[in-house]
Amino acid sequence: MNALGAWIEPHPEGIYVPPADAWIDPSQPKARALVTHGHSDHARGGHGAVWATPETLAIMDARYGEQAAHPVAYGETIRMGDVQVSFVPAGHVLGSAQIVLEHGGERVVVSGDYKRRPDPTCPPFEPQPCDIFITEATFGLPVFVHPDTGDEIDKLLEALRANPERCVLVGAYALGKAQRVISELRLRGHDDPIYIHGALQRLCDLYAAHGVPLGELRPATGVAKAEIAGQIVLAPPGALNDRWSRRLPDPITAMASGWMRIRQRAVQRNVELPLILSDHADWNELTDTILEIAPKEVWVTHGREDALIHWCMTRQIKARALDLTGYEDEDD
Repeated sequence: MNALGAWIEPHPEGIYVPPADAWIDPSQPKARALVTHGHSDHARGGHGAVWATPETLAIMDARYGEQAAHPVAYGETIRMGDVQVSFVPAGHVLGSAQIVLEHGGERVVVSGDYKRRPDPTCPPFEPQPCDIFITEATFGLPVFVHPDTGDEIDKLLEALRANPERCVLVGAYALGKAQRVISELRLRGHDDPIYIHGALQRLCDLYAAHGVPLGELRPATGVAKAEIAGQIVLAPPGALNDRWSRRLPDPITAMASGWMRIRQRAVQRNVELPLILSDHADWNELTDTILEIAPKEVWVTHGREDALIHWCMTRQIKARALDLTGYEDEDD
């Protein structure tokens, strides 16, 4: 009798599904790739053909040029070889999906990166009962419990109100985090123009084109200091302490990331205002999701695997690490 999931082959460069002759999130160019979302550690250029949500394919087109694309809408089921494949929301960023594979009476869910918190920029995570749940563990330690999103956004707005002669410069990754920060600010009633670094413009435009309202955005480059005083500016994390930021009026340097839970990371980046705002599940969300889905086995792709595997084993859930390479934490 074959082991559960014997038709799924983890390799260092990704997950290969032989009966579909396709790879999931491969880190090297492959003939046929299924892609969970558009972050560069999951979506690479150079594949012969790509199956993903229309939004993820649009992101890949923007980053890598036109793809040999096969769009799959949420809830749509396609057949690849002897495998039924469907894409359901993962709640991570625009277009992010869990890939559901059904073959030989077994159901495997490759969740990609995901979160359980509400996010105005993308549909929420949809739990999928399955035999094998393939999960990340980016924040797979009990110390990582993310605070309320609204409270973190309120910290940002309070700093802005208390320092009208300064601006608040927020470091946020270009795909997902920047647009989420903007959308959360709008939900909290911040209707003023938000100034953005040029590196964020293309993906902000893409989100707006896909129906995500971001309000008025203005280029931050070449603007007089007096105009930006008392305003919010967003930039990639790498711009927080470079020459570009020196043109701003005495900025309060902030960073939006789940890693701001670790004080040393904030110190290393010279962050005055750490904002713990993650696009990944925290420890409780990881474990609650596994309990809700109730898989027979849990496979962990990347992150803090040991603690999550130990937690599973103490609850009689078989678990293993896949030892995939090339997945990073830099999208948070």
